[in-house]
Amino acid sequence: MNKIEPGIGINRRYLHDEVADRMRDLIRSGELEPRARINEGELTERFGISRTPLREAIKILATEGLLELLPNRGARVASLSQGEIDEMIEVIAGLEATAADLACRTITDAEIAGIEDDHRAMVAAWKAGDEGAYFGLNRAIHEAIMAASRNATLGGLYASLSGRIQRSRYAVHQTAEQWARSVHEHEQMLVLLRARDGEALARLMRSHIRARSSVIAENFGVAG
Repeated sequence: MNKIEPGIGINRRYLHDEVADRMRDLIRSGELEPRARINEGELTERFGISRTPLREAIKILATEGLLELLPNRGARVASLSQGEIDEMIEVIAGLEATAADLACRTITDAEIAGIEDDHRAMVAAWKAGDEGAYFGLNRAIHEAIMAASRNATLGGLYASLSGRIQRSRYAVHQTAEQWARSVHEHEQMLVLLRARDGEALARLMRSHIRARSSVIAENFGVAG
């Protein structure tokens, strides 16, 4: 694991929960990569805390599947097998397909306009070869469709599950062919959103998410 630079201290209220939130962010951003060992000394220095709340936070993240506890050896960021990735992708695809269907019943013209703005910026990033900007906008579009479903239960399940593979899904290098296909599918999503065709958008969203399985597996070091 790379050296983690010192950062801002954490409010003492509900300390272990706040530490868990900060560690989730590190995992989801990719700063703590799959299989990386948790260096308690570096994190306590970074957060300005003792080891007790850090260890409580580690237990929380272990129950969520983000960390693996190693007998007498601390913890490391969880990895996933091909089977686990396939299962998670299938569930996430189902959640996003359901959100797409619901969104077509409730989304406003203003929300669609916002997604269109993000899409135009995403295409510009694609043409410029700016993967960082592209993936950030890609993620924003998917999350906007989820939000437009107006279903908090669905959104909560999605946030909890997708967090485990968020970086792999949105920030891993794609081939030129994979990238072009993704952009084309986003163009189709906009057409179906404007038409409020929930059934067709749900089908497209499901196949769009399933196509990420091999890319995510590669990031976790799993053979395709």
